[in-house]
Amino acid sequence: MPGKSSGSPDRGGRRLQRAVVLELLSADGAEGLSAAQLAHALGADAGELDRALGGLAEAGVLESALGSVRASTATRRLDELELIAI
Repeated sequence: MPGKSSGSPDRGGRRLQRAVVLELLSADGAEGLSAAQLAHALGADAGELDRALGGLAEAGVLESALGSVRASTATRRLDELELIAI
């Protein structure tokens, strides 16, 4: 969209970004999930998911390491404080 920066909340789709965050927060363990696991769980297109993950990583909402993504420490803390409404 014209006038939107690459860090726009619409990058990768807001609905998909919300679904990714909720999926990561509900995942057991700190190892996170692979993009393939997320795509399967959410029924998401790989390209759209990559854009969503990129936008969330750029904003500091998630972290990636060793081929997996997980909610960032700050995102998990906000969830613990019940500031993320499900």
